Parts: sequence; structure tokens; C-alpha cells
Amino acid sequence: MTAPHHSGPARHEARPGTGDTDAGPVPEGEDHDLLAALLDGMDAALCAFDAEGTVTHWNREAERILGWSAEEAVGREGLTGWAVREADAAAVSARLVDAMQGNGRQVDEFALLTKDGGRVLVRTQTSAVPGTDGRPAGVYCAFSEVHTQIDLERSVALSEALFGDASWGVLLIDADLRPALANAHAARALRSSRSGLLGRPLGDLLDQGLEDVESALQHVLATGAPPAPTELWVTVRGGTDGGADGRGAGAPERRCWRSGFLRLATPLAEEPVPLGVAWLFLDVTKARLAEQESARLRFRGSQLHRAGRAVAECEDPMEAAALYMDFALAGFADHALIDLLPDPGPDPEHPIRLLRAAATPAGAGVSGTASVRGGLPVPYRDGHPALQAVERCGSVRAVSDRTRDWAATRKWPAGTQHALSTALRSRGRTVGVVTFLRGPSRRPFDRADATYAEDIATRVAAAVDLAAVTAAAG
Repeated sequence: MTAPHHSGPARHEARPGTGDTDAGPVPEGEDHDLLAALLDGMDAALCAFDAEGTVTHWNREAERILGWSAEEAVGREGLTGWAVREADAAAVSARLVDAMQGNGRQVDEFALLTKDGGRVLVRTQTSAVPGTDGRPAGVYCAFSEVHTQIDLERSVALSEALFGDASWGVLLIDADLRPALANAHAARALRSSRSGLLGRPLGDLLDQGLEDVESALQHVLATGAPPAPTELWVTVRGGTDGGADGRGAGAPERRCWRSGFLRLATPLAEEPVPLGVAWLFLDVTKARLAEQESARLRFRGSQLHRAGRAVAECEDPMEAAALYMDFALAGFADHALIDLLPDPGPDPEHPIRLLRAAATPAGAGVSGTASVRGGLPVPYRDGHPALQAVERCGSVRAVSDRTRDWAATRKWPAGTQHALSTALRSRGRTVGVVTFLRGPSRRPFDRADATYAEDIATRVAAAVDLAAVTAAAG
């Protein structure tokens, strides 16, 4: 911090015995009071010298660091013998002279003496004070303790590093919950540019998960940072300006961000005043999805193991087939249907007919258990997913088009939004089809779900085939 330039270094009134010299006019009245207030309010220590090297100014921060009061410092000839050791005096004086004769500010480090005889290493900024004729009329020296300066520089360096290309995303959110600063990683994660983020509402950047983010930010502003990082699932909206990585606009993507929050408050106020929140986050989506998939596979494997042990106690093969479906529904689907062919292996010359053999859970708005042979066909229309699965000897997925009668026209329970039909294959023949149904609260079936359904279908098909063989033998 530097003192304001004026025609010459103004000084406190001369006192007897202080070696006062003719250093220029002494400011009086309001101007003198204003100058004294400005100097004493500075965060940096400041002393000033006239052209002869006499101390003309000494503010309160200088008194705090060195212990010498303004009354003791102003009017002394230089710093030698009281604020600087004799051994260091020549070097310090040379630097002050160089600063007076040079242009611009000079930065140096040297040791000063405190009033109690200690030494303190300071970093100084010195600059000449020009007179009315343009020639040097004095020099001022602003200084602070080196460790304080180093702490400041470290803080600035840390900020620059975080807002550079750090591996964590860093967003500075103001008190209105709008981004005020962002690093490159955060811009890429939000599918925008660094400048494109600034000042925009978070609702323009995030879709799902926005309420959780805003709630976390408001909590930090009100009470401070949480004790540990938290994981937030958010859906990022498509970019509007091409994005920092050139991906441009795209479909929203769901991400898991491991987030830490820090409340920022100004150190210049008597009471802490929130300036905003520093939001640091790291994308851990791949790891969390892998963990979820692993847990899902373990659970499904456990369900199949339990189903196998329960089925081993069933005397009726069709009861065993329905039991497999009951175990399979847990965490997988809301409803399951088993439809069988009257005769295994459909004749391509004739339309496919399917008979309802089982539905679980009971009372779900679909017809219940029927015999393996006989019964009326389920009136599926052409192109029904179950009929397609039989024709392809594989799996068919379907998603609602949001029309009111979408489920009803396919003979499924009301509210069905997602379906997965898988052919039942045994001994090289198609014996029927199993259909799993999900409501609107669940996600659509994916390829991993189809693989699990096919695993279940092999067990159900074996039970159904055994039931047919048993019925024929009886």
C-alpha cells in the first residue's frame, strides 16, 4: 500500500530537540487531520523521509510492528541506531537513496529493530516523493512483516492455482447464489465457458438436484461449512454457448459430484459479512455407478440363489415358475406376467396365440393363474412386445408414449410405463414369454436388466417345460 503523492512529504509538527529541518510547510487544520487519519488507518506500516533523511511520518501500524511511537520517531535523522542496527545502516540508507533517485517502486527485505531490542524481518516498498519542481523531495517506505506478506502471497497463489486448471471444479458463488468465478474444470463440468457461467442463476445450469445444491449453499451461508464433504446427484443442462470443451448443447446428463463448501467472509468488517461460498467438487459418477451396479448384481445373485432353494421344495412345476417370478420382482419390476404358447414352437404360417399362465403379484389388475393347456388367448394386438419377443426368440423393451390408454391397449396394469418381454426357451423351442412391467416411479429397462431377465427366463422356461411334460405324461 502506498501513501498519496503530494508536493512534499507532510509531517507532524516539529518538536524541540528532535532535529527538525526545513522540510516544507506543515499542513494544518482539516487537511492535516485527514492525512493523519488516512495514514493511521492503513493496513501497512508507513514511514516517510524528507530529502535530508529526516523522518516526517510514522503511522500506527509502524508503531505496532516496531514499538516506536510517532512522537519518538518523527524528527529523527534516518533509522540508524534506533530502528536499524549500525551494521545494517549503510545498506538500508543506500536503498532509500536509490529509491529517492529512481523511478517507480522498489521492493526490498531487511531487518529492523524493535523498541525492546528485538529484530523483525520486513518487506518494504519504497518510492520517491516528487516536489513541485519535479525533483525528489523525499521518499516514503511502506513495510510489513515478511511472514505476513508471505501468508498473503500464499493465499493469492492458492487462489490462482485453484482457479487455474485444477483437477477439482471450483465455483465461487455469491450471496445471491449466482456464480461469480469459475475455474476451467467447473466450466467443463457445467458444459459452458468460464465467462458464460458468471452471473447466471443456477437453474440455468442444473436441472435435477438444483434444490439440493441451493439448500446446501444457503446452509453454508447461514451456519458455515459442513463437517465433511457430501455427494450431490445433479443433472447438468445442455450447454448454450458451445461449452468449454466444444461439446455444445446436448441432452441433460446425471452426475454425482463429491462436494465441499467453504463460507467466505470479509476480514475488513468488525462482524463477519458473508461474501459467498466456495464450492469445490469432483465428479465421482463412474465410481458411484460402478458401486451401484456391483451392489445390484450381488443382490440379484442372492435373489436367484434364494429362489433356487425355495423352488427345490415345490412339487408343482408351475408353482415353481411363479415362485421364480416372485423372487425376481424384488427391486426389479412392479409386475410380472407369464404367457405360454398352446404348442411349443410357433408355426410361422399361423398367428401367434398366447395363454395367460401366471401373473404376480396377485390382484394387480391382470388375469391370474391359468392352466398350461387350455384357456382363452390373451388378446394381444399385432406388434405387441410379447409377440415380438416370441418371433425374435429374444428380448424386447418398450417405453410408454405417455398416452392415456398406452398400457390398457397392451393389456397391462394401469400406470405401466416401461416393459421388458423375454422369450421362454427350453430344449431348443419357444414355450412362451415372460413380461416385466415398471411404473412411472422407476427408470426404463436397460441392457443389464434384459440380461437379468433372460437369466430368470431360462429357469422359468425349464419349470414350464417340466409342467408340460408332466401334464402330457399324466
